Parts: sequence; C-alpha cells; structure tokens
Amino acid sequence: MSMPKDARLHAYGQLGRLTWVDRFGIWLSSRQVRRRAGNWAGLRVADIGCGYHARLARTMAAEAASVLAVDLALAPEVRSVPHIECLEGRLPGVLATVADASLDLVVCISVLEHVWDAQGLLIQLRRILAPGGRLLVNVPSWRGKWFLEFSAFRLGWSPADEMDDHKAYYDPRDLWPVLVRAGFRPRQIRCFRHKFGLNTFAVARKA
Repeated sequence: MSMPKDARLHAYGQLGRLTWVDRFGIWLSSRQVRRRAGNWAGLRVADIGCGYHARLARTMAAEAASVLAVDLALAPEVRSVPHIECLEGRLPGVLATVADASLDLVVCISVLEHVWDAQGLLIQLRRILAPGGRLLVNVPSWRGKWFLEFSAFRLGWSPADEMDDHKAYYDPRDLWPVLVRAGFRPRQIRCFRHKFGLNTFAVARKA
C-alpha cells in the first residue's frame, strides 16, 4: 500500500529542540503517567510513539524489566540504554512484529491524533497487552485544539508542523467509544480531562 502524500516523516523532537511549551506539556503528561501507572518496577513496558529521544522510555528503563521504545526514528543514544528494545517504523503496521500478550503496561502519549488509523492502532495495543495489562493514552481535547493552534500559529511557541499533522481531537466522550470498539470493556475504561482540560487521558485494562 502506498504511503499518503502527507505521511509523517520524522519522529517528535527529531528535527530540533523542544520549546518550553512542549517541555511543560511533556512534564505534565509524565506526571500523569507516573500517577496512573504506579510502580512499573519489574514490568514489561512499551512507550508507543516515544519521540526521537525517548525520554519517558529511558526513565522507565531504570526500573522496568524491559522497555520497548517505538517511533519512526530513534536517536542513537537510545539504543545504548540497558533494557530498552528499539523498534522503528510507521504505526500501527510496525507493531505487527510485537508478540501477542507480551506487555504489562503500554503508554501512548500524544500519538492517536497523529495517525490516520487510530482504531487500528488501539486494536494493536490491546493485542500486545497481557491479560490484566494496562493501556495509558493521552490525547489533546477540543479545548486543547484552540490553545495548541494559537500557541503554534500565532505565537510560535509550539512547532506548527506538529499541529498541521493532527488528524483528530478527543474529549472523553470521543475517546471512550474508540477504546470500546478496540475491544476494551466499558467497566475497564476510565476517561477524564487533565492538563487544565486541554487533554484527555484514559486508563484501559485488558480483561
């Protein structure tokens, strides 16, 4: 299948330094991941769409049994971190090489809005989760759309090419049914707003 003309060619953070807005957003997301994941010591973890420098994945590697870092491209230094396995390629197709039920915790932060086949990606993420495993998802909300575009297009505080790559925005009522269609049971899903309402976060457990 041919690649769409507007297909993403670079991993997040690959082409230059992050702005202070980006770094603050990453910090807030990381705090929420830590809060919802609890202790990931000894777990098999994946960071899907981890960014070129895989900052969160590298932090997890200090405690987790193993970490799978997935993105279009990964910096050379990521490969030198103990316990990190690197997987480069386009989502969701690249996940076909990951074994079924092989992970305890899957993190997918600010990724769904960048892929055309969000449903297909979530189906793959559920497939690679072990029974009882958790998926943590962060996406920008419709309120966040206004802030992100104002920051990028008017103020230049965020990379405009990242905003132009967005395919969707998700409030909790948008994200919840997508998770259900991916196979997660309603009683195993919690969706809520965070980052001052600019993002939606979900915790979904595989039954």
